[in-house]
Amino acid sequence: MQDRFDIKDKGIVITGGAGVLCGAMARELAARGAKVCVADYDDMRAHQVCKEIEADGGFALPVKIDVLERKTVQEAFICARDCLGQIDVLINGAGGNKKEATCAPPTTFFDLPEEAIRMVFDLNCVGTMIPSQIFGKHMAKQGQGVIINISSMNAFRPLTNIAAYSAAKSAISNFTQWFATYMAQRHSPNIRVNAIAPGFFLTEQNRFLLTDEKGELTPRGKTIIDHTPMGRFGDPDDLLGTLVWLISDAAKFVTGIVVPVDGGFSAFSGV
Repeated sequence: MQDRFDIKDKGIVITGGAGVLCGAMARELAARGAKVCVADYDDMRAHQVCKEIEADGGFALPVKIDVLERKTVQEAFICARDCLGQIDVLINGAGGNKKEATCAPPTTFFDLPEEAIRMVFDLNCVGTMIPSQIFGKHMAKQGQGVIINISSMNAFRPLTNIAAYSAAKSAISNFTQWFATYMAQRHSPNIRVNAIAPGFFLTEQNRFLLTDEKGELTPRGKTIIDHTPMGRFGDPDDLLGTLVWLISDAAKFVTGIVVPVDGGFSAFSGV
């Protein structure tokens, strides 16, 4: 019987691939037999992730990329296409928040510097759209492909203090739906675009908001745990089943959705 979840030999490019969450994705996909391109602004970390994958017998290609610079995205595309032989999947994982764009007291929203707001919005939203243009054009020509965007709980429920990040992730969810429709109607129904919306996972970008210097929960971190029915932060491995499903033929009639992986946070009213 055919394994509907089989992703062996698929060529997969992951932007932000050296990060905590996307690094776990890269390792899992390679372990399942996919050919993975770890594309990241930090090429040293990308090389390290690839070394770990290769040590476990997988195939991984490190590529330096700046998702806000079309030239480097185009170069990364050419390198990935030539080395992987084909590109079946793009995971738009590059993104993150910036402390200067948060308005935790005593800072107010009115004090947020424009450059910090632009950096967060551009990195998340524009940094998803530019790779989608370049890799999506290739998929349109070949008539098939999968694009996975990374949204956030902030797109479901805007959280206090992080206006720029919430707005940017909401834009990614909206773009996911728009792009799924565009690709299916204008190019091929065999091109699918979906998104994953992680709940609360400790990463380099949010650790300062959720834990203190001793690793103890901040009041904000405790509130999040109290409003997550499963009572914990997510582990990077918690994203992998959903990711494999969306990439594989098991989801071949699924496009234009945003899947929460959040321990129940989006389902809980707090009462």
